[in-house]
Order: sequence, then structure tokens, then C-alpha cells
Amino acid sequence: MNLVRTAMLLAFMTALFMGVGFLIGGTSGMMIALAIAAATNLFSYWNADKMVLSMYGAKEVDERSAPEYYGIVRDLAARAGLPMPRVYVINSDQPNAFATGRNPENAAVAASTGLLQALSYEEVAGVMAHELAHVQNRDTLTMTITATIAGAISMLANFAMFFGGNRENNNNPLGFIGILIAMIVAPFAAMLVQMAISRTREYSADRRGAEICGNPLWLATALQKIAMAAGRIPNDEAEHNPATAHMFIINPLSGARMDNLFSTHPDTGNRIAALDQMAAQMRQTSTGQPGAAKAGRKSRSVPTTGWGRGGSEPPKGPWS
Repeated sequence: MNLVRTAMLLAFMTALFMGVGFLIGGTSGMMIALAIAAATNLFSYWNADKMVLSMYGAKEVDERSAPEYYGIVRDLAARAGLPMPRVYVINSDQPNAFATGRNPENAAVAASTGLLQALSYEEVAGVMAHELAHVQNRDTLTMTITATIAGAISMLANFAMFFGGNRENNNNPLGFIGILIAMIVAPFAAMLVQMAISRTREYSADRRGAEICGNPLWLATALQKIAMAAGRIPNDEAEHNPATAHMFIINPLSGARMDNLFSTHPDTGNRIAALDQMAAQMRQTSTGQPGAAKAGRKSRSVPTTGWGRGGSEPPKGPWS
């Protein structure tokens, strides 16, 4: 079913890409856009994860360089029955995280230094469980490819005025109106696709992530902390690459985060409420049994390391 959804998404995004090409250059522009879209789709399938990780300057870590962070991901992956993903750290003060990769066998998870510094051990586990849920649900391929193609569509639309500047040689049947449509409607349509993809998958990943880590409240408190900090701390890389915003656990872009058509993520309060309800249900069905969702477990706080504050090299691990 995920394969069908991914194929449908690729077809739609390709058609949108061709539509932009038609509005810019008529039939010839559409054919050129088709060729570009085909190459982009192929390239995205194999390399979109590497592009996104490189875009954010993500550094791969292992059990020696980040023992507790790596150990959290390793234990959660085993609990979920997933292959061990590659583990990355992003040098950013904004607490956030995302997952990428074309399948569980080629997946990667990334957390920011701000997240590793600001959250407790249990809260980091909740966040990484959420990201592994995206891997298990095979959302990562769809979300990563969408980010790549949406960025390409926006770029093509931005070039519309240059492609259509010479009206004598312009094959666009709609003339300058077509160029304006390409510049305005195409990026907007791509943005709506990103929003629909992210919003429909976040609730599912929240629920599965809570099941993987064993306690919905860990993720609930993490979401609250991340959302509050993300509103105050900018993410410059995300601001320069807004097509990737839907990949993060919390919208990394500045601005209001409302649960409406124009939000890349569901309202954080609604997500927390759903997790609180899930925790209450787990308490009812598992009272007195090990693994029940209880808030009473003492949290191991993460000491400040200075990692992510501009240092050229990270220390040996976020909790070392």
C-alpha cells in the first residue's frame, strides 16, 4: 500500500512539474520538465536522503562518539524489529529531529545538538521512537522525495520570469499570465502536498513511537519542550530550505503553528492530548504490570555539553 501511495505521489508531483513547464514554455517546456522530473525522481530515490543530511551538515556518530544517544536508537530499533539505522547529529541550537532514507534497510535518523542538550534521556527516547516509527511506516521515502521535488518545483517557478522573459520566443500559450500562475500556484500546490503528507503521518508516528518506547508521556513532554523552543530559536538551514520543513518532528520554521490548512504539522497541543489519552488507556489496561505508562519514573537529565554552540568538533558524546 505504501508503494502505491509513493507511486501516486510521484505521478502527481511529476504532473505538477510538467504543468509548470507548460505554463513557462508550452509543449516544449512541458517535455523538458518531464525529462527533468524523471531525472529528479530517479536521483531522489537513491540520493535524497544524502542531500537532506548534507543540507543540514549532519555528522554521523557511533557508539564511541555518542554512546547514550546511539544506544537509545539501537535499543529502540531492536524493540521495533528494525535494522539499525545510521545515526546523525545536526549542529543546531533549535531542538528538533527527523528521519530519512528510502527503506528501513537504508534509513538514517538525525537529532539536533539543541535537542540532545535540552531533553531528558526519556524524552530523547520518545523523540527517536517517533522517528523510527516513520521508518517503520515507510514514510521516510515519501517525505524525502516530496521535499526534493517540491524544492525543484519552487526553483523552477522562481526561474519562470527568466524563461519567459523573451516573449517573441516564448511558446507559452497563456503568455505572461501563465508565467504568473507558474510563479504563484505551483509552489503553493507543492506546499499543500507537503502539508497533507506531514499532517496525516505525524499522528500515526506519534502513536507508534509511543508504543515503541513504551511510554506516551515521554514523547508528549518532549513535544511540548521542542515546540516552545522552536518558536524562540531559529533554524537557519530550514529557513533557507523550507521544502524540508515537513520532515521534522516539529515545524522548524518561524511563524504560527496552527492546526489548519496552512500548517505543515498538526497542532502540538492536539498531539499531546492524543498521547495523554493513549497513556491513560495504557494505565487502565496495564495497571500493576511492568511497562505501564506512568509518569513517576525518575528522568535522567542531560547535562549541558556546549555542543552545538559553535564548536568545530563535537565532544565524545552528548551525555559524556
